[in-house]
Amino acid sequence: MSVEPLADRVDPQPVTRSDVLLHGRVWDVVRDEVDLGDAGRHVREYVRHPGAVAVLVLDEQGRTCLIQQYRHPIRTRDWEIPAGLLDVPGEPAWEAAARELLEEADLLVGRLDVLVDLRPSPGGLDEAIRVFLARGCTPVPEADRHAREAEEHGMPRVWVPLDDVVEAALEGRLQNGILVAAVLAAQVARLRDWDTLRPHDAAWPQRPDAPEGDAS
Repeated sequence: MSVEPLADRVDPQPVTRSDVLLHGRVWDVVRDEVDLGDAGRHVREYVRHPGAVAVLVLDEQGRTCLIQQYRHPIRTRDWEIPAGLLDVPGEPAWEAAARELLEEADLLVGRLDVLVDLRPSPGGLDEAIRVFLARGCTPVPEADRHAREAEEHGMPRVWVPLDDVVEAALEGRLQNGILVAAVLAAQVARLRDWDTLRPHDAAWPQRPDAPEGDAS
């Protein structure tokens, strides 16, 4: 019986042909022919994604900060946690998380820890997401707040007890994948006295195009 820790195994298979079907504004749609050895060669299409970060905020009362955005693909205004793309060259993941928190929730981060890493839909996109836990946050002065546009314009922000968010997720009332994974991970981490958390700059080998010399 294996004594190695349970872990995903990175195992790239040979790609014999690769074509970009669509160059998008944020991500591309790619078609690869992959050689699976005895299983033969097969064509797989997927979305190539730059990666993202998200932040679950907890205050001293055990409440988390939620924002609501319109998401056109599902025609829904869903509740989410602050999140954003890794679209600034050379920016460490934890700095991107702090930036998104400032821009989307008008909060300055205090303590930041890695909560959980996600591959949300590995059959259809290569996106890697790192979710941070932020505590000890303080409000951004009103004069310094980010001007939000498009889906972010005028979006609601609420503070909800973590237990209530967990209950809403388990009952199916909240379905955003990052939110659900984050609140369940936070609930487990809290029950374990936060011993599951990792340093804010913990290694993240799955991140696309990790900045050279940066552990994230």
